[in-house]
Amino acid sequence: MAPNGNPTRDRIIAAATRLFYSEGIRATSVDAVAEKAGITKKTLYYHFQTKDELIAAYLASRDQPTLAYYERWFTETEGSTADKVRGLFLSFARSADTPNWRGCGFLRTIAELASTPGHPAIKAGAAHKKKFEAWMADRLAGEGVPEPKRIARQIVILLDGAATVMLIHRDTAYVEAAGDVAASLVEQSGTTRKPRPSAASR
Repeated sequence: MAPNGNPTRDRIIAAATRLFYSEGIRATSVDAVAEKAGITKKTLYYHFQTKDELIAAYLASRDQPTLAYYERWFTETEGSTADKVRGLFLSFARSADTPNWRGCGFLRTIAELASTPGHPAIKAGAAHKKKFEAWMADRLAGEGVPEPKRIARQIVILLDGAATVMLIHRDTAYVEAAGDVAASLVEQSGTTRKPRPSAASR
């Protein structure tokens, strides 16, 4: 979580992140978050007027760190663009292959709050997914992949679907299989131009 310059607020969000992710949104009370953060409920409500506001802040705090993981996984994978896409999936599978993994926090939160479509956390989750899609499209375009927006959307579907199935079966093979499909989409698209030079090579 990136700090915002307010230590108490950051501590509250950190406590909420641990509890919301491990226990669930509805199962976690404001009292539990306050206790985990080592503050009074009054102090918590000073920084967040409602639990809904805290939930939205929790997801917002995970936005940039999560996108940074995808960026690193894509960039650090050597080989073709298809290899990089496959590498992103493989790295995700490795990171999720732990007893503490509870699925995609964004998808889980949206699922819990599905009956309240106007909830600020749902808007935050949707914005994050759109950012990832736009990021993926930009990377594909930079690699010279035709129709990058279309393929990026397909990759989003594959990644989120794989995360959901992996949560059900606890088997990384599903994410790896999705990565193979995503890579094949890139391979079959062809490349019409040379990729843009990376920042490191300029």
